Amino acid sequence: MSAGNGMSGPTHHHGSDATPAHHTVVRTIKHDLNDRPFIVIWEVTRACALACRHCRAEAMHHPDPRQLTHAESLELLDQLASYEPPRPMVVFTGGDPFERDDLVDLVRYGTEKGLHISLSPSVTPKLRPALLQELHEAGGRAMSVSLDGATPERHDAFRGFSGTFEATVQAAQWIKEAGFRLQINTTLTRGNIREAPQMLKNAIDMGAFMWYTLMLVPTGRGAQLEMLSPEEREDVLNWLHDESDRIAIKTTEAPQYRRIAIQRQRLREDGVEIPEQVAHRGELYEFLTTETKRLLGGAPENPRPPRPPLAVNSGSGFAFIDNTGDVYPNGFLPIHCGSIKDTPFAEIYRNSEVFQQLRNPDGFEGKCGVCEFNRICGGSRAISYAITGDYLASDPTCAWIPPQWAQ
Repeated sequence: MSAGNGMSGPTHHHGSDATPAHHTVVRTIKHDLNDRPFIVIWEVTRACALACRHCRAEAMHHPDPRQLTHAESLELLDQLASYEPPRPMVVFTGGDPFERDDLVDLVRYGTEKGLHISLSPSVTPKLRPALLQELHEAGGRAMSVSLDGATPERHDAFRGFSGTFEATVQAAQWIKEAGFRLQINTTLTRGNIREAPQMLKNAIDMGAFMWYTLMLVPTGRGAQLEMLSPEEREDVLNWLHDESDRIAIKTTEAPQYRRIAIQRQRLREDGVEIPEQVAHRGELYEFLTTETKRLLGGAPENPRPPRPPLAVNSGSGFAFIDNTGDVYPNGFLPIHCGSIKDTPFAEIYRNSEVFQQLRNPDGFEGKCGVCEFNRICGGSRAISYAITGDYLASDPTCAWIPPQWAQ
C-alpha cells in the first residue's frame, strides 16, 4: 500500500507570502491550486496479496466488483490529461496496482496523453523484472517500495508475511535496473522510530533517490498502531531536516516539516549554525542523532542540497481517487466528495465544499487557524479528522504554539 501522498514530483517553482526568506527552503506551486491539483493519487485497485498492519485501504485479496473498468479508467486519465500544462502528476497505488491486468496499457495511455505517471506497488511475486521493463517502456518513470523496519523480523511483522524484507531489497534492485527512479517509503510509529537511522542507511545503500516518511495516521488497520507524541514528532522532524543533505527526504502527514525548515533557515540567517542549538532537543532527537553518526559518520563528504518540501495539503494541490472512482481530499481523510462516474474530476476538485474549505486555512479551528505558518503548513487534516472527527480542527499532534495563540 502506498503512503497516502504518493510519489515525489520534480522540483517546481519557489516563492510564497509567509516570509521573504523561506522561498529557498519550501516550494510552492505557481499555478492556482483552486483550479487544479499538483498531484493525484489513484488507487487503481484495492486488491493486494499482503496484509500490512498500517494499511489505509484495508486491502482485500480480490478486486472490488465496483472497481473502475478499463474504459472508465481511460476516461479518468482523459479527464486528468485535459488540464492545461502543468498537468497533475499521477500516482498509481492500491492495494497493489500490479493486480490489474491492464496496468501496462493504463500507464502507456496516460503517458501518451502527457501525464507524468509513477507507481507504488506491493512487493509480491507479481513484481518481476519482465513486468517492470514493460512498465518503464510504457512510460513509467518512478516507483516506490516500502520498508517499515530495519531488520527482516520487524519489517515482515509489519507487512504480515515472512520473507518480505529480502524480497523488497531484491525488488528495489530490479526497479533500478529497469530504469525507474527508486523511492523508499517508511511509515514511522513509536514501535519502529528507533530503527529510523538504520532505515535511512538502508534507503541510501539501496540507491534510492528519495526516502519518503509517513507519520502514522490512525485509520484503517493503522488505528491499532502507536503514534508519536507531538514532542517526539518535533524531534523526528528536526532530525530529518538535519539528515536531508544525505538523501532527498519527503514527509507525509507531517506538514510541520515545512515550518521547521523555515524556522531553521531563519536561525541560519541569524548566524546560528549548530543543529543542537535550534532543534527540539528531546531524548529521541539525541538518540536519532547519535545513532545516525554511528551508522553513517559525521556530515557527508559530498552533501546534497536539501530537497525543499512542497507546500501542498489535503484538498489543496492534492486529491485521492479510490478504486471505484470516489474522490477524497486525501487517502487518509475519508470524506467523500463525489464520484467521477457522476461528475468530472475537475468539477469535484474545484467546487466541492470540503475541498474549498481545505484550501482556506484561515477557516481552520484553534491554533491552526491563527498560525503564521498555516498557508505553508496547515497541519495534517487527516490526523485532525482521525483524532477529533473534525477535518478543520487544529492538528493535535503539533507542538508549535503560534505567538498569536499564546497571547
